[in-house]
Amino acid sequence: MEDRTIDWRSSTVLVTGGTGSFGRKFSEILLREYHPKKLIIYSRDEWKQHEMRSNGFGQYNVRYFLGDVRDANRLHRAMEGVDVVVHAAALKQVPACEYNPIEAVNTNINGARNVIEAALDTDVKRVLALSTDKATSPVNIYGATKLVAEKLFAQANSYSREPNPTLFSCVRYGNVLGSRGSVVPLFHQQRKKGGHLTITDRRMTRFWITIEEGARFVASSIEMMAGGEVFVPKLPSLNVVDLAKTIAPECDIDVIGLRPGEKVHESLIAPDESQLTVDAGDRYVILPAQPARSMQRWIEGGQRVAEGFHYSSETAEQRLPSREELAQYQT
Repeated sequence: MEDRTIDWRSSTVLVTGGTGSFGRKFSEILLREYHPKKLIIYSRDEWKQHEMRSNGFGQYNVRYFLGDVRDANRLHRAMEGVDVVVHAAALKQVPACEYNPIEAVNTNINGARNVIEAALDTDVKRVLALSTDKATSPVNIYGATKLVAEKLFAQANSYSREPNPTLFSCVRYGNVLGSRGSVVPLFHQQRKKGGHLTITDRRMTRFWITIEEGARFVASSIEMMAGGEVFVPKLPSLNVVDLAKTIAPECDIDVIGLRPGEKVHESLIAPDESQLTVDAGDRYVILPAQPARSMQRWIEGGQRVAEGFHYSSETAEQRLPSREELAQYQT
């Protein structure tokens, strides 16, 4: 495959949702190792922006834009002169999205549309959006909105202008270990209080990835993208009961039942997607359903997966995080 490495040092990068768990880690790695010309943190939380600025993110080449992805005009202004956009802003909590479905649509779908249109209008070079395993055969509002967003970003490549088109792609990965709202900090809190740990189903399995691994995967996918792909890392899975016993072996476990919109097992690639999926070594690449410039490149450089291939946390290789990895997420 051709070398598609970009010149980060001459690039201006904008991260939506830049003050979240992913945004902070991605910004840290980008500034320390890639040295972009400018980094723009775009988010709606002024206090978190203040915290970032006061805790190691106050460099001369970092700018902070207050704004919501629901605000098309503000996005358009923020993207003037930007080369690369990482779209991480979303409503992510499954129960909250189930109870507030219209708000989930406004942020996750309409916000995606706003990002796409602003990027096209301002001639951004590359846009990579973060998705989730819950977008695979979705059963909840969060997953459904992220699946629609994936489709929007893939098809946005049809609207970009030659000879220097804006490229749009997505990454799709599993639960981020220790991120805000994840089960690891919850188990640590429950252990600290001396109570029982709560899980929803003893059979439950989940893919997992560290925040740093997720940030590095996004950076490498930006360099590889040809437009329209969904990049899927090869991840380990875990049984949630085993995770709970590793964090707090002395605590009893209470099973409280599945929450609305929750699956027992998650998938990163559904069987129906296998016909468009290529094994590219350290990752899978799901090609766009519509003909796109990316397809031939990946078909020539990768290996088609078997028909009916299903990448599920139930059957994926299981590996628990180390005690050192888990300990850092104590609250």
